[in-house]
Amino acid sequence: MGRKSLKPIRQKGIIQAFYKVARKEGLENASIAKVASVLDVNPSLVMHYFKTKQDLTHGLIEYILERYRLIYNPQNGTANPKERLEKTIQNLFSRKWNKLFDDGVFYSSFSLIFRDPKTKIHYKKLHDHLREMLTGALMEAKTSGVIAVEDVEKTADLVFIFVEGAYYYLSMVSDKSEYQNRIELYEKTVLSMLNFV
Repeated sequence: MGRKSLKPIRQKGIIQAFYKVARKEGLENASIAKVASVLDVNPSLVMHYFKTKQDLTHGLIEYILERYRLIYNPQNGTANPKERLEKTIQNLFSRKWNKLFDDGVFYSSFSLIFRDPKTKIHYKKLHDHLREMLTGALMEAKTSGVIAVEDVEKTADLVFIFVEGAYYYLSMVSDKSEYQNRIELYEKTVLSMLNFV
């Protein structure tokens, strides 16, 4: 029986250190040398796993997906399909996003899609995966008789776009009261789109 590879564990630790540096200093100021300093290792060790900062950024996008999966978790600690879907929608409009991943790092890495085709592919994959998770949650709810929507995929796409647009706009809202009022309105709007039975 062979030994289990430590590569995925080491890569994840490096990506988490890269995220920490990017969060503190901005993605544009993050570097392999700074990541190595945080980890207290030689930069060549970081480069053994990630040859360039671009490779690290692609790993970071995968890390974002891993973190965001927690929001779309269809189980949410309950066996009741209606409660699971309601919890998923509540998660989508909660502050959990901010706790899972820093918006500044997310949008800084996202902006690279306009200059780097590989980053664009990674982000599309991330968003497509999240849409698929939401589609699965809505399909389960429809099959269970919880919601009455004609086209589950179209509805999931519209909900996803609504959520993405809401968070893009809300990232510019500083007033806590305005933020809360808008987030409650957005959540109610999405719930009405789902046509709960």
